[in-house]
Amino acid sequence: MGSYLIRRFFLMLLTLFGISVLVFTMLRVVPGNIADILFDAAGMIDTAEKAKLEKELGLDQPIAVQYVQWIGGLARGDLGYSYVSEKPAIDEILPRIPITAKLAGLALLFAIVFGVPLGVISAVKQNSGLDYVLRVISLSGLSMPSFWLGLLILMAFVKFFGTIPIYSNAPGGFWAALGLYSVPAAAVGFRSSALVMRLTRSSMLEVLRQDYIRTARAKGASEQSVNYHHALRNAVLPVVTVIGIEAAFLMGGLIVTETVFNIPGVARFLVEAIRWRDYPIVQNLVMFIAVVAVSINFLVDLLYAVLDPRIKYSG
Repeated sequence: MGSYLIRRFFLMLLTLFGISVLVFTMLRVVPGNIADILFDAAGMIDTAEKAKLEKELGLDQPIAVQYVQWIGGLARGDLGYSYVSEKPAIDEILPRIPITAKLAGLALLFAIVFGVPLGVISAVKQNSGLDYVLRVISLSGLSMPSFWLGLLILMAFVKFFGTIPIYSNAPGGFWAALGLYSVPAAAVGFRSSALVMRLTRSSMLEVLRQDYIRTARAKGASEQSVNYHHALRNAVLPVVTVIGIEAAFLMGGLIVTETVFNIPGVARFLVEAIRWRDYPIVQNLVMFIAVVAVSINFLVDLLYAVLDPRIKYSG
């Protein structure tokens, strides 16, 4: 187990290094930088002033030198300064992480609470009327774009409540925050719950046809014990994988939802930074999302051994 953890840790570091090189290089391969955008927006044509600005921002140095300076800053905890706001990048990024984390956490909770039980019910009641209804709902969730569902929710709130459930900086307690995030989280979590439901159903159907399930029934085990103790525990491994992928996606893939509901989260800020070629913000945000994704993938691997005793991580 120890050797596996060591190998896995170094693989994570190698993956993050590759991502850092790719992101850093791709940003600078794209034509135009912050100096070009600022000068075009201001209508300036003085090339000397532009060269001076590029020198101040360090954009006149070779890419390799810029990369080493950025990685060295990360190692020291220095994320640099935003080119647009001229504030420390960490001060721009940190306040937005809890906002996206709360939204992603609620959306994932919504997906698990509704997706897994409904998937089990759909499998147990295969080809019944309830199964057909749940399958239609899950297909609707997979087919319906989250931005369109978000707009429908906004219009419904305006029609029935005369208000719009968008983000507000007004102080409030736990229940106020829960109400604030629950609507956009449900809009995002509906698609995730549909995916979890479909996968849980197919995995459960496969397990329910196994010999040991028939043996458990022949020994007189109750349907509840068969379905939830014997079948679900063995069917949950692919579901855990998808939940892990969804958790990583939700930390950086909420661009449309955060825009529709006016939520100042990580994904929306990342798009704005890309538009302005704000290199320090883009690089650090992408690396943060990469660290989250790699860490979740690592935790899912460890969770496999907990859920399935047959899985052993040995040297």
